[in-house]
Amino acid sequence: MKIFISADMEGVAGLSHREHVARDGMEHQRARELMTAEVNAAVEGALEAGATEVIVNDSHGTMRNLIPELMHEEAILVTGSPKHLSMMEGIDATYDGVFYLGYHARMGVHGIMSHTYVGNVVFNLRINDQLMGEAGLNSLVAGHFGVPVLMLTGDKAAVADAKVVMGDFEGVAVKEAVTRTAVKGVHPKKAQALIKEGAKRAIERRAEFKPFQVEKPVTIEIEFFNSGMADMAETVPGSVRVNDRRVSFTTEDPIVAFKAFRAMVTLGGTI
Repeated sequence: MKIFISADMEGVAGLSHREHVARDGMEHQRARELMTAEVNAAVEGALEAGATEVIVNDSHGTMRNLIPELMHEEAILVTGSPKHLSMMEGIDATYDGVFYLGYHARMGVHGIMSHTYVGNVVFNLRINDQLMGEAGLNSLVAGHFGVPVLMLTGDKAAVADAKVVMGDFEGVAVKEAVTRTAVKGVHPKKAQALIKEGAKRAIERRAEFKPFQVEKPVTIEIEFFNSGMADMAETVPGSVRVNDRRVSFTTEDPIVAFKAFRAMVTLGGTI
């Protein structure tokens, strides 16, 4: 049994601020250690539940956050950026399930450091007219390969936000927002124990979870923070300007849709 893990950082227990999650943040090194510990807990749980291979894709920021020498020895680590499939690099149809670790809610939701992919570029993301965050977009990729999402960990808002879009999965909330940059949560060691047990339950329940599918053609619509960003995104062949700040892209192929999203956001971010 093969498990794919996409590991973000904002949803890790104890983290609440840019100083934790930014590369130049004063507390970033400690945050990296906490992130690595949560990933290791999920790997341990998966292996104990029968997984024979676990690949971990570092999915936050520079994607060089997980500490290789502290990683579980049985995990395969994908690190660095850019990656063609970004937070989902390495996924294919041979996997039996996906874990999202340390995830956060989409931009606008009252959750810890909530944003969508690039916090100062993407104001809203819609897929087939439904608002989604990173979990929904990444699940579009997993669903294309027929792989179900088995578990998501993060803050309470991240779990709830994803379930609205994706339906059921094993959700492990390790903290909740007091404000967007203040948290109330469990001790990191307890969070790691909860994640390990959640990973076991997720694999035990895997027959209950179905791959996330959307109707085709797939239309991705990005609402940018300003019109200049939309100007740049509109240079992507096949894109359509919807209004001052919105650009859409429609295709039959979910992977093409995902890559178009990445291209438009990258171009928008140059402004």
